[in-house]
Amino acid sequence: MSERDFDLIVWGATGFTGQLVAAYLAQTYGVEGPLRWPSPGATGANWRKCNSPAWSAAQREMLPMVIADSADADSLASMAQPDQGHLHHRWPLRKYGTPLVAACVAAGTHYCDLTGEVQWMARVIPQFQAAAESSGARIVHTCGFDSVPFDMGTWFLQQEMFARHGVYARQVKGRVGAIAAPPAAAPSPAS
Repeated sequence: MSERDFDLIVWGATGFTGQLVAAYLAQTYGVEGPLRWPSPGATGANWRKCNSPAWSAAQREMLPMVIADSADADSLASMAQPDQGHLHHRWPLRKYGTPLVAACVAAGTHYCDLTGEVQWMARVIPQFQAAAESSGARIVHTCGFDSVPFDMGTWFLQQEMFARHGVYARQVKGRVGAIAAPPAAAPSPAS
């Protein structure tokens, strides 16, 4: 395997979460730092329009561009080649993610996402498990908001259980109730 062109590709970085990830990478590693990562996005025009106060348009312009289309298997295969590095992806994966997982598995490139789409994961894992083991690719799901609160909550509860009772719980159950946006601020009275 040759040295990779990139260490990481954030696929879907023109969306809300992807912009946060790209801004974090820019702030933490810079655009010409030790972590090699390209401008991520379906089209260069979308990427160049991203307007995050966390990093400048000039920084975005400095990154090399990688363009691929989720409906074009050849472009995904090209992007997922081992010399292109690890891929992270976040979209409605039940609709767009399977071809990218397939391309990564075929190339032996690691794949990571932020999904909480359990039904999709339940289809993808058995579909690609053997091929991923064969190619050396790792498929890692649920590395974000959909899972982190439960992971951290379970960790906290287990720490408390052990501190109070000297044993860990055999089972921890979680449930999410209704989540609502905060109420809008009342309009200012006219002066």
